[in-house]
Amino acid sequence: MFYTYILQSKKDGKWYTGCTDDLQKRFKLHSNNKVSSTAGRGPFKLIYYEAGLDKSDSFHREKYLKTGMGKRYLKNRLKRFLFLTG
Repeated sequence: MFYTYILQSKKDGKWYTGCTDDLQKRFKLHSNNKVSSTAGRGPFKLIYYEAGLDKSDSFHREKYLKTGMGKRYLKNRLKRFLFLTG
């Protein structure tokens, strides 16, 4: 199983989009500042993820979610969550 996921920094509120085959392990790495792209921005909360069977599909999905259209999709999908926590 492969996961495309979105983390939100509790420190600055910014989102990080990533892809992995072990979501729990990857989340721990982010939380322990072991990922250079998110180091110093924790703690994090996992706000969204998608699971798939194909590695290539998951990485393409990650790439899409980082685009303007992908970010709009996520904001629309998480609208209620963003409103409740905003």
